[in-house]
Amino acid sequence: MKILSLFDGMSCGQIALNRIGVKVELYLASEIDKHAIRVTQSNYPNTVQLGNVQNIGSSSIAVDLLLAGSPCQDFSIAGKPDRKGLGGKRSGLFWEFVRILKELRPKYFLLENVKMFQEWQNIITEALGVEPININSNLVSAQNRDRLYWTNIPNITPPNDRDIMLKDIIDVTIPLDRPRYTGNYKSGFPIPISSKKFQCLRANAGCKTQGIGICAELGNWRKLTPNECEKLQTVPIDYTLPVISSGIKSSRQRYKMLGNGWTIDIIAHILKNIPEI
Repeated sequence: MKILSLFDGMSCGQIALNRIGVKVELYLASEIDKHAIRVTQSNYPNTVQLGNVQNIGSSSIAVDLLLAGSPCQDFSIAGKPDRKGLGGKRSGLFWEFVRILKELRPKYFLLENVKMFQEWQNIITEALGVEPININSNLVSAQNRDRLYWTNIPNITPPNDRDIMLKDIIDVTIPLDRPRYTGNYKSGFPIPISSKKFQCLRANAGCKTQGIGICAELGNWRKLTPNECEKLQTVPIDYTLPVISSGIKSSRQRYKMLGNGWTIDIIAHILKNIPEI
């Protein structure tokens, strides 16, 4: 199978294809973040990087599957009230997906994005000609991550609930020994271990002010580790570790990639319905 992945990030689509045993003949990726590219090439060295999506022409490309998780910053309902939606500089890149979809005419496509205002959702639906499927990652992982998936892959239904809870992904060997942070936890962070599910992992998960942590009943807390975040996204443990060897001293880029990425087991669940697989 030949695949083109736009806004490829750390190549979550490739992880999902590998997980369901798809033989990838060619994987073309459009990505501009150097850290994400390094992680991708370290795990999948045969990936062909094409660079900026706006520079991709289609004259010599023929693919079976087009994947994309177009930027969501201008869509997110959880964000600022003045979001520009499809008129925003980042989320407006959705139209590049539409352009390439029309030019390449792949047999199958999959677009992922966040829950958004109905007006924007309707525009995307009209442009793609399919209704979105709403699936929450909490069915296959320990986080609430409600997402929309537009695809022409047939017979997609939500996966069965695996009943995975926050306590199931926590490394109990790492103590919760930091005093309770007294800053501005706008969303009620940190999350107690006793909570059933973690909040949606974000791209700024490494920032202390976002409260990405867990608190014990005695009031101590710590941030989730990169490995715990990989578990939240059902990403293989240490998949994002290669970014450290690129000279990044902190784990911030690992958190960012995971927060921007897909929940692998949801994508694998969708892709396994491709009839040719």
